[in-house]
Amino acid sequence: MIHLKPVSRRIVYVVSFEFFAIIFSSVILAGMSNGEVSASLFVAAALSLIAIVWNYIYNTLFELWENKNNIKKRSFIIRLVHSIIFESGFILIAVPLFMWWYRVSFLQAFIMEIGVLLFFLIYTFIFTLIFDKTFSRAIEGY
Repeated sequence: MIHLKPVSRRIVYVVSFEFFAIIFSSVILAGMSNGEVSASLFVAAALSLIAIVWNYIYNTLFELWENKNNIKKRSFIIRLVHSIIFESGFILIAVPLFMWWYRVSFLQAFIMEIGVLLFFLIYTFIFTLIFDKTFSRAIEGY
């Protein structure tokens, strides 16, 4: 297990999470829009940039909450709630972005967002599980 200070741990988490997220979501968006991966790269990168800021803030607050409540391990339920709360914020951002970029209706953009959301619920859960097994979480020093 790799030990990092809390700020370094969050930076490594965000950068590695978003790197893979851009790749995966570009492919998924291209498939849903019947377009090229390169055309979906802008949307994926824009959402990633927004996610980097949100991810840092959200995980900082989430880990503070864990420490305050003396939670030493993330249970299945905590991981599930963590993923759902995080991803729900993107519905309000992604739908208008999809409508603008892909020139689709609200309903089409919403369906695209649900597809991306379902992917990210699974991706976030699996990525965080692997990350937590690789990088220990410091309990003190916040």
